[in-house]
Amino acid sequence: MRTSYGYDTYRGRTKLQSALIVLIVILLVVLLLAVAAFFLLQRYMVYTDDGQAHLELPFFRMEESQAPQEPVQSQDIVIVTPEPTAEPTPAPPPPGVEPVAVLRSALTDGTALEQMAAAGGDGLLFNMKAGDGTLGYVSSVSRAVSAKASAADPGLNEAIKTLTGGEVYTIARVSCFKDNIVPRVDGSLSIRTNSGYKWRDEADLRWMNPSIPAARQYVTELCRELAELGFDEILLDDSGWPVRGHLEYIKIGEAYDPENLTEAVESFYQELRAALEETEVTLAIAVEATALSEEGDKSGQTAQLLGQYADKVYVLGAERVGESEEALAAGGFLGDVVYVDPAVGLTGAGENVAMKQ
Repeated sequence: MRTSYGYDTYRGRTKLQSALIVLIVILLVVLLLAVAAFFLLQRYMVYTDDGQAHLELPFFRMEESQAPQEPVQSQDIVIVTPEPTAEPTPAPPPPGVEPVAVLRSALTDGTALEQMAAAGGDGLLFNMKAGDGTLGYVSSVSRAVSAKASAADPGLNEAIKTLTGGEVYTIARVSCFKDNIVPRVDGSLSIRTNSGYKWRDEADLRWMNPSIPAARQYVTELCRELAELGFDEILLDDSGWPVRGHLEYIKIGEAYDPENLTEAVESFYQELRAALEETEVTLAIAVEATALSEEGDKSGQTAQLLGQYADKVYVLGAERVGESEEALAAGGFLGDVVYVDPAVGLTGAGENVAMKQ
């Protein structure tokens, strides 16, 4: 008779034990995959204004996403100057002024005047509100502060006042409604898509909606601050509706009526003019040449609006000089016209493009 000397006879694993081990391994693998997926997809989690969460994957987005272009720092804008007409026209700034755009850093590193002289100019252009929403000065506007769009250097504004208080002609460029920061923080101010998302342009940047009074007020308050900082000229860019990107994705309704885009733009100009009434700043407006063509464009800009509200006009599209001259004259505009090569333009991702007028 066999004895086990205190040990039970080994009979091997049962089928149930093997199945349980396999099941545990599978569950562990699924758990690890779920944790990895959570951290991977977290960057694509978007929260709507009512607090609901959804995934906004790049390949499911309706907008065509492109990386923002790197800022160009050394190109010159080619300006085509039309032949002078017999009719005298006021031309602020004074004839002979050639502004040169320099980087924001030139405000504090002391190189602004040096760069201007090297470029052969006698004026300076600074990107005080870029298309990405960042500001080139310290703002006290509550929305700019809460959205963290304002610059943080405590000595920046004093450096600006020192420069604007001199004899050099200074221009503050303002990308009005193209703004990638404020609409991200406050979605109620953004242009919306048909599916309720925040619309983005061809450069993947958000826009504030010009028909919303709070959006217009924000830009107006910034321009008022820039005038108080002493800039001679405020150059409004992107001051109408967007004209590039998937415009067909914009939700049509009370906030965006393709048949009546001019009303919101005119309201903005009226409010801005009233805010700047007590200042001596020159108000310049940049427009696409297509806005002045017979067929117009989707910006809401017209020659009549420019004739009524602008002291100076920058036209992007020198190939339409004759047509633009006629349209502006018909709209009653009598100020100075600067033609800009659209291949270079006035835009930049937070910085400036070297420019000569």
